[in-house]
Amino acid sequence: MPPYSFIILTFNEEIHLPRLLDSIRELVAPVYILDSGSTDNTLKIAEQFKAQVKVNKFENHPKQWDFALKNFDVKTPWIIGLDADQIVTPELFNLLKNFKDEDYKNINAIYFNRKNFFQGTWIKHGGYYPFYMLKMFRTGIGFSDLNENMDHRFVAPGKSLIWKDGYLLEENLKENDTEFWIAKHRKYSKLIAEEEYERLYSNRSQTVDPLFFGTPDQRRAWFKRLWWNLPLGLRPYLYFSYRLIFKLGILDGKTGIFFHYLHALWFRKLVDKELKTLINIRK
Repeated sequence: MPPYSFIILTFNEEIHLPRLLDSIRELVAPVYILDSGSTDNTLKIAEQFKAQVKVNKFENHPKQWDFALKNFDVKTPWIIGLDADQIVTPELFNLLKNFKDEDYKNINAIYFNRKNFFQGTWIKHGGYYPFYMLKMFRTGIGFSDLNENMDHRFVAPGKSLIWKDGYLLEENLKENDTEFWIAKHRKYSKLIAEEEYERLYSNRSQTVDPLFFGTPDQRRAWFKRLWWNLPLGLRPYLYFSYRLIFKLGILDGKTGIFFHYLHALWFRKLVDKELKTLINIRK
């Protein structure tokens, strides 16, 4: 048996789950699935692949991951946490196939590289590639960052390394329907606004130390701290310009530019609007 287990979060993922499970089937690693009340064939698919399943009501991604890490009895020394709309590519598969715990004695966490697709287009620019995500960590050492409301991340104290060629392919096929994307992000905007409000009044801290020349997560924490200090209403335009021009998002073509507009401008304007509302209500 490989020295790692997979944990996957699901909710109505019949369109995605077979794709992911097929990509890891030949690794023959234990699979644990935490579902949040699927009403489609997700649980039947999980049963077909002999995954161990638990169900927990969804509140937000960090809390759902926290529940998964604390409630599955994982026996392997390593855990790989994946989302149902991700796929393990052949490059990453080969790295995992040849993975031996004894070769990583001084390492507690491994970052995977991600290729993100939106409506069939690879978002290669705008800061979206390369994009390193801490997805593999030692059991009992890695944990879910509960200081976030939406952007879930794993934290693992100690040394980490990056598999630059260890790609995850991420493509949410439900987002081919733009209305689905918009409805989802309307919910996210409220979670982020609440989080930022608490940070504004020092009721929430950063788990990861912000460090520009640190790990990928430390670097993102540094940029987030900068973001929180920018003027509300102006920062979405600054961010959109940064993604489109400085990070060459304009090269992603029509669909890619539409994605950058939705994610960097429309969504961030909505967050600022929600945050301003909270500030005014709670004065």
